[in-house]
Amino acid sequence: MQKSLDIYNETNRKLKALAYCGFLSGWDINTEMPPKADHEEELSALSEMSYTLQTSDEYSAAVDDLYAHRDELSGVLKHEIEAAVLSKQKLKKVPMDEYVEYGALLNRFYNVYVEAKNKSDFALALPYYEKVVEFKRKYVLWQQTDELSGYDVLLDEFEKGTSRKQYDEFFALLKEKLVPLIKKINGKKLPFDDSFNKKYYSEEGQKRFQEYLRGVVGFTPDHTVVKESEHPFTSGYGKTDVRITNHFYADNFLSSVYSAIHEMGHGMYEMQVSDEVDKTMSGGGASMAMHESQSRFLENIIGRSKSFWETHFEKLKEIFPENLDGVTANDLYLLSNRAECSLVRTEADELTYSLHIMVRYEIEKGLLNGQIEAKDIPSEWNRLYKEYLGIDVPSDKEGCLQDVHWACGDFGYFPTYALGSAYASQIYHAMQKDLDVDAEIRTGSFSGIEKWLAEKIHRFGASKDPKDILFYATGEEFNPNYYIDYLVGKYSKLYGLDA
Repeated sequence: MQKSLDIYNETNRKLKALAYCGFLSGWDINTEMPPKADHEEELSALSEMSYTLQTSDEYSAAVDDLYAHRDELSGVLKHEIEAAVLSKQKLKKVPMDEYVEYGALLNRFYNVYVEAKNKSDFALALPYYEKVVEFKRKYVLWQQTDELSGYDVLLDEFEKGTSRKQYDEFFALLKEKLVPLIKKINGKKLPFDDSFNKKYYSEEGQKRFQEYLRGVVGFTPDHTVVKESEHPFTSGYGKTDVRITNHFYADNFLSSVYSAIHEMGHGMYEMQVSDEVDKTMSGGGASMAMHESQSRFLENIIGRSKSFWETHFEKLKEIFPENLDGVTANDLYLLSNRAECSLVRTEADELTYSLHIMVRYEIEKGLLNGQIEAKDIPSEWNRLYKEYLGIDVPSDKEGCLQDVHWACGDFGYFPTYALGSAYASQIYHAMQKDLDVDAEIRTGSFSGIEKWLAEKIHRFGASKDPKDILFYATGEEFNPNYYIDYLVGKYSKLYGLDA
C-alpha cells in the first residue's frame, strides 16, 4: 500500500500544480486578460496533461489499491480516496478530445458572453450555448448509472445526494409557504423615504466602503485580492490566496455592498479551512450548497440585519455625507430588506430570491431532458418570469444574460443557491444557541461569528460530506422549515402582517 500512496501523492503534487495554472488562467480571463487574447493552445495543453495524469493506469491502480485498504487510512485520506475513485471513474468516461475541446470552448465563451450581455443580444452567444448544452447532454449519457440519470447527474455533482425529486419537493414547499406571503406583501410600502437610493454614488466612494468591509469581515490584504469583473465571483487557491471581484453601479450602491459581503463569505470559508486539510486534495468547501450557505448567511442574515446597519451606517454616511443627509440606519435596514418582485437575481430580496432560482431550475431541466433547446432560453425565461414573479422582461441583459453560470457550463449549480440559503437559516438557528449573534455584530467585527463557523463548518474543508457537516454544526438532518420560519417571521414583522 505504501507504493500506491507514494504514486497517489506524487500524482496529486502534479495535479495541484496544473490546477494552480488553471486557477490563474481563469482569474486572468475574468479580470485582466485582453478580450482578443488567444491562449487556447496553452490552456488545451494544460487540460490534456491533467486528463492524462488522472486517467493513467499507474494512478488508477494506486487509487484502487488505496480504496481497497481505505479502512486502514486516516479519516481525511479515506474520504479523499473515496472521492478520487468516483472522480477518475467519471473522467475516464469522457473522451479526452471532447474534454479538451469543451474546456477550450468555455475559455472562448466568456468574452463572447460579456459582449452579448453588454449589447443585450442573446443571438451573439447562442452558438456557444448550443455547444455547451450539446456537451452536457452527452456528458449525462456518459455518466448515468442505475441510480442517476439525466439532470440528476449534474445536480449530484454540485451537491452530493440531491436529485430532481428532492429539489422538486423542496421548491414545492417553498412555493406553498412563501408565495402566499409574497402576494400579501406585493404592493405594500415600508415606512421610509427612499429618495436617497436614487442619487449618484461614486465608484471611488463605494470602493472605500468595500475596503472598510474587508476589515469588518477580516478579509485581510495579506492573503486576499479584490478586483472587478462583469459578474462578481470568488476564486483562489488554498487558504492563503483567496480572491474576489465586484461590480459597481453608481445608481445602485447597495449592489456592491452585498456583493462584497457575499463573496467575502465564500472567501472566509476558504480561509478558515484547517492547515492540515488545506494541504490535501480536500481543501476548499465541502459543496456548492454548503459554500452558498456561508455567503448567503453573511450577506443576508448578518449583513441585512438591523444591528449591522446600526453599527456600520455612520461609516457609509462619512463617505457619502450629502447623499445620506437626514437618512438613518433604520432607512438602510428597510431599504436592504424591501421585498418586491424584480428582474435581477443578485439584487433580489431574501423573500423572492428563490423564485429566481426556480426559473433557472425549470430551464435547466428542460434543456437537459430535450424539452427545450438553447434557442428557446430567452422565451422560456421571459415566460417563467411572468408566471413566477409577475413581471415582464424588457431585455436579454436584464433577463437570460444576467448570470454568467451557463457560459461557464455550470448546469446544476443554481439550485444550490436556494438550498444554501436554507442551510444558512438552519445554521443560524444552531448558532443562536451558543452566541448572542446581535451582540457579536454590534462589536463591529464578525470575528466571533466566524470563529463559530470555523469550528463547526470551515475547518473540515471538503474532508466530509456536506450532510455530515450540517449535522455536526446543527445537530440535525437538513430541515427546510428553518428557512421558511425565518423568512415568514422576518417579513411578517417588517410588513406588519400576522405570521
